Amino acid sequence: MSCKSTKVAPSVDFDHSCSDSVEYLTLNFGPFETVHRWRRLPPCDEFVGARRSKHTVVAYRDAIYVFGGDNGKNMLNDLLRFDVKDCSWCRAFTTGTPPAPRYHHSAVVYGSSMFVFGGYTGDIYSNSNLKNKNDLFEYKFATGQWTEWKVEGSLPVARSAHGATVYSDKLWIFAGYDGNARLNDMWTISLQDREHACWEEIDQSGEIPPSCCNFPVAVCRDKMFVFSGQSGAKITNNLFQFEFKGHMWTRIPTEHLLRGSPPPPQRRYGHTMVAFDRHLYVFGGAADNTLPNELHCYDVDSQTWEVIQPSLDSEMPSGRLFHAAAVIQDAMYIFGGTVDNNVRSGEMYRFQFSCYPKCTLHEDYGKLWENRQFCDVEFILGEREERVLGHIAIVTARCQWLRKKILQARDRQRQKTKQENSEENDEGAAGGPRDIPAGNRPSGTQPMLEVSIREAEAQPFEVLMQFLYTDKIQYPRRGHVQDVLLIMDVYKLALSFKLSRLEQLCVQYIEASVDLQNVLSVCENANKLQLDQLKEHCLNFVVKESHFNQVIMTKEFEHLSTPLIVEIVRRKQQPPPRLYSDQPVDIGTSLVQDMKAYLEGGGLEFCDIILLLDGHPRPAHKAILAARSSYFEAMFRSFMPEDGQVNISIGEMVPSKQAFESMLRYIYYGDVNMPPEDSLYLFAAPYYYGFSNNRLQAYCKQNLEMNVTVENVLQILEAADKTQALDMKKHCLHIIVHQFIKVSKLPNLRSLSQLLLLDIIESLATHISDKQCAEMGSDI
Repeated sequence: MSCKSTKVAPSVDFDHSCSDSVEYLTLNFGPFETVHRWRRLPPCDEFVGARRSKHTVVAYRDAIYVFGGDNGKNMLNDLLRFDVKDCSWCRAFTTGTPPAPRYHHSAVVYGSSMFVFGGYTGDIYSNSNLKNKNDLFEYKFATGQWTEWKVEGSLPVARSAHGATVYSDKLWIFAGYDGNARLNDMWTISLQDREHACWEEIDQSGEIPPSCCNFPVAVCRDKMFVFSGQSGAKITNNLFQFEFKGHMWTRIPTEHLLRGSPPPPQRRYGHTMVAFDRHLYVFGGAADNTLPNELHCYDVDSQTWEVIQPSLDSEMPSGRLFHAAAVIQDAMYIFGGTVDNNVRSGEMYRFQFSCYPKCTLHEDYGKLWENRQFCDVEFILGEREERVLGHIAIVTARCQWLRKKILQARDRQRQKTKQENSEENDEGAAGGPRDIPAGNRPSGTQPMLEVSIREAEAQPFEVLMQFLYTDKIQYPRRGHVQDVLLIMDVYKLALSFKLSRLEQLCVQYIEASVDLQNVLSVCENANKLQLDQLKEHCLNFVVKESHFNQVIMTKEFEHLSTPLIVEIVRRKQQPPPRLYSDQPVDIGTSLVQDMKAYLEGGGLEFCDIILLLDGHPRPAHKAILAARSSYFEAMFRSFMPEDGQVNISIGEMVPSKQAFESMLRYIYYGDVNMPPEDSLYLFAAPYYYGFSNNRLQAYCKQNLEMNVTVENVLQILEAADKTQALDMKKHCLHIIVHQFIKVSKLPNLRSLSQLLLLDIIESLATHISDKQCAEMGSDI
């Protein structure tokens, strides 16, 4: 879930040594920055340093250092410093001999030094002495000293527009341009010991990116990422990751992204990419002759892209290329670059990240599926009657087809139970043995519901179930025939069960996995399963000019069914006209949307637990509560109440009805939007109920710090008094006193308790000055 107009709160950690009481909530009222806000900072004055592009920036402590680049006429080698606290520019102090003027070099920070490698040097004004470099310079921040590292042995080929980063005490250099060709080699050098340092070429494996230049690199989760760049005619918008330990490259697939969800950014070059928390942020660059200024974000954990919506009060930078970016604490700083009409920029912009813990909704439901705890339905599948366990709450929330099957099975089970009870009663009346009626048994002893599905086999059904719990499927080995055929079976089930979202996932995986080795097997299977869309894709793949001869020369083609061979030959001779549909693709509903509808009434008939809030019942679902809360999971596993009712509190405090509903929204579908007064009640909920992380607590804290207004201050005062959040109560009284004329007109003032009204009067008396008292006395 995202919160566009919220503010950043400092990170919040659990203190497990303290009690559950909310009085341990400490707030920092002050000037917090709006999340996802762009802010224009003072530009660099011409007398400090020229506007520029193709330069580098690095972050060290509370400052940004800018080195080199070109101003449109000359290459530069000055070093500028921007203090992020004072928002002031100056020339950095330097001694020694700096690197020659250059651009498209790289710069990284290691320890208390900046290291500059390579780049393009010479006089661009007179077009003389132009050449690439492979020299390595160190700048010590403490002394301002420039020194060149003279390294013995083999050296990387001289280059510019390459990528560079630091990992495990080493500088890593990748790809670039050597003046004649683009490269994709990798070199590393230890930065720990200057005397014994030597360059080493890395033996790379896996899906190595094509030779490229003018791309950024970023390190996240112990991996290096490369996105897009100039690769000649092959320029793509691929994202690659490099594992430092095994020197293995992987191209991250985007086929699993649904149509309708944000795609990767357009292919581009001259852009920036930085890492923060679990995200990569891509900005700017030249994308197919345009200069876009959207900020794209890639989540490394979920492997999904999104376009960040800036806050409403943002001062957006214009599109640009060959700018540079660095991160200090929880913000990104972007400087310079080439903007429209080939103009060099001297602007500095700051972007405020969001640093909330990630939403664990999908992972929590995924663990429920993996652990198979609290299962209450058993699916009996196919002719072999293989059995797969599941949870009625999740399945009925996500799939209407299976919901009908479960309702039918439940009706049959009730009829059977009713019949058994009738027979037992007859026996009891005749003096025979009597048992507890099945309908009154404790919920823990209810028999497992059995649902027979003849049209599904176990393996594809389990993949489908994984999707219901997590909104995704674990993609098998890419292109492997058996795995592609498995996903085709899943696709067939998705069509039968009317799961549009899963249909799209399967189609995108299969289409992306079709290759010269497996296309005929996939085509034949699609024909057998009557999957016309996939069959069309395969036929079109086969008759492509670059594929046809290779495919028809294979052994598989000889064993193809005659009707398919005829279709392929006819397709090659006379391709059918392309049909374009204006109909939008139905991408179905997401896990979040389905669980929201389920909580709002769609799951009422499947409730199996009653939550009591101050004596008022609220039906709920055990599996969902257990998946999201270790408190409920332990209760239902070991201390399940016989009457199926659970009293709700947070420690010793009973939350308001409104706050309790906010907590249920968080549990069911990860929603964190709530009024500030709810946040007071729920601040301790993540600790008490054992949620996967403190995401809810972080949101509660920022909500309280940023969103207390004259309009809601009385509700928050009441909540603060009830939860004993003393500093929040004090903050509310402060607002009431200083805005009393407005507060006095609020209707809620009349409904406050006598004690709170006395607290307000006391605060007013404390804050009224002697001068004001004298003025009031003269009025009397």
